[in-house]
Amino acid sequence: MFKKILVALDRSEVAQKVFEQALGLAKLTEANLMLLHVLSPEEEGSPYVPMVSNFDYYPGLSSQSFELYQKEWDAFKNRGIEMLQSFCAQANTAGITTEFTQNLGNPGRITCDLARSYGADLIVIGRRGRSGLTELFLGSVSNYVLHHATCSVHIVNLSVSAKTDELIKETTSVSSVN
Repeated sequence: MFKKILVALDRSEVAQKVFEQALGLAKLTEANLMLLHVLSPEEEGSPYVPMVSNFDYYPGLSSQSFELYQKEWDAFKNRGIEMLQSFCAQANTAGITTEFTQNLGNPGRITCDLARSYGADLIVIGRRGRSGLTELFLGSVSNYVLHHATCSVHIVNLSVSAKTDELIKETTSVSSVN
């Protein structure tokens, strides 16, 4: 049935569920796993790009900003690798041949391109449930993959209770700012 499964992971709360479902499918079909994390400025927790102005009122400030950004970006990359290594170790312990990669770019495009070059039979990806204006402005990686992948796609949805918890956190943080 499936011989190669590409697992697209980010550092959101749905990643654990995505991995668990992919691992379960791999066990059932004796498939190999390829774990993918795409470094993207749009991902939650990615460092903000420092703004550089044309006026250099404070010499050295822009270089300090860039150095700070570079340190934050390196830490962000390392956390991605640590996540992939952890999931890879879990899969290998379960007897599933697993490898991983972390790439920089547009998550939807990178996922579809890697699936094609890896020869994936299935892509397992999460969906946070964005809709309306949020999806229009931020886009939906799972929607892009669903429409551009050359193989089957299994979408793991974030549970309704997790969405409610996330909404409560957002509402609480907004009201505490005011």
